[in-house]
Amino acid sequence: MAAERYDIYDDRTLAKMVTEGDSIAFDTLFARHSDSIYAMLLKFTGNSDDVNDLMQEAFMKAFLKIGLYDSKYDFGAWIYTIARNTFVDFSRTRKSSAFNPQNLSPEIDNTAQSSSPTPEDYIINAQQRAQIERYISMLPEDYRQLFELRFLDEYSYEEIAEKLDMKLGTVKTRIFRVRNMMCRLITESEEQAKK
Repeated sequence: MAAERYDIYDDRTLAKMVTEGDSIAFDTLFARHSDSIYAMLLKFTGNSDDVNDLMQEAFMKAFLKIGLYDSKYDFGAWIYTIARNTFVDFSRTRKSSAFNPQNLSPEIDNTAQSSSPTPEDYIINAQQRAQIERYISMLPEDYRQLFELRFLDEYSYEEIAEKLDMKLGTVKTRIFRVRNMMCRLITESEEQAKK
């Protein structure tokens, strides 16, 4: 199916297709929501370099955890919440006094609350999990643990530094590298699947 044909599907259908292993469906979701997420992150950070890193991290988390998405909720709200939480974590690592999550508007907080996963949502589709584990297994061994701590367990940079007894700067550099490695693995795998 050509990529442009995916535009006929709504977000919930596309999310289901992603859990069944369809990566083009995720590309469509990304294209659909990236502009609004970018604008939100740019408003928060004021820095396009930070926004690009945060976008990459937020959509990586969404891809890895899409099996947790509950179709009772709006997909846009779900990805927005992931991006917002990614920014909150980023702001904590920067120890930014300019940002206070309490200052976000109540409607944003309500959106985040309404899309919080229930215990049932934590059962990840087996096919999706197998695909994720395959990508993780392709990472170099010393980066695998970092990836799992950051993107699956959602540890902050500080928590990872403490757990692995590393300097914070080293953790940030390695997370940046492993995020790029994973994006490259996913992209290469998708390109091979299209052939």
